[in-house]
Amino acid sequence: MACSNPWDPAQPTAAGLVLAKCLAAGVVTQEMVDLSAKQAPCFVHLTEVEKIADIRAEINQKSLETEILGLEKETADIAHPYFLTKKCQALQVMNKHLEAVLKEKRTLRQRLMKPLCQENLPIEAIFHRYVAELLTLAVAFIEKLESHLQTIRSIPQIPLTMKNMDNALAKINLLVTETEELAEQILTWRELQKGIHYDNSQITNDSDSSFRSLVPP
Repeated sequence: MACSNPWDPAQPTAAGLVLAKCLAAGVVTQEMVDLSAKQAPCFVHLTEVEKIADIRAEINQKSLETEILGLEKETADIAHPYFLTKKCQALQVMNKHLEAVLKEKRTLRQRLMKPLCQENLPIEAIFHRYVAELLTLAVAFIEKLESHLQTIRSIPQIPLTMKNMDNALAKINLLVTETEELAEQILTWRELQKGIHYDNSQITNDSDSSFRSLVPP
């Protein structure tokens, strides 16, 4: 009799043989076997717990990386090598300038102590025309500087000035109205005076005529 291959998947296992014998003996039923086959084994739950733990660890790692990136962004101008290099270069340039100033300290001190009057600034010939135009503009600006300064000083007083002008305009309108009324009254009085003068002249002429008629020739 040939020996059966234990690695052949078609061969029943020992547990399968025991289970088949139990079914044949009536110790268990097919329903109990099916129910036990549908239930998940305990190591499946352990696998799920491990997966959840791995996911939480990955989330924590990503959160930590995000916080580190935010901190690097906030402190980039302080701790980032690129910005530190730029600052070092700027400091080096400033140090070179200060070293040059210190080397020329005596010359600079003499220049500061020397009066600046009666000295001419060297200007290239091609710029003389522009300098002449600039001087003309500067003279015109200096001449009008005081008026410009007065205008600037009067800017805060513009609202009060406008209010005073409105009040003055209202008074002028009132005076114009009163003047027109007074002119009308004067014209009316003049007309009345003309009428009275005419009546007096007529009365006088009548009186003279009556007097002449009474006096014998």
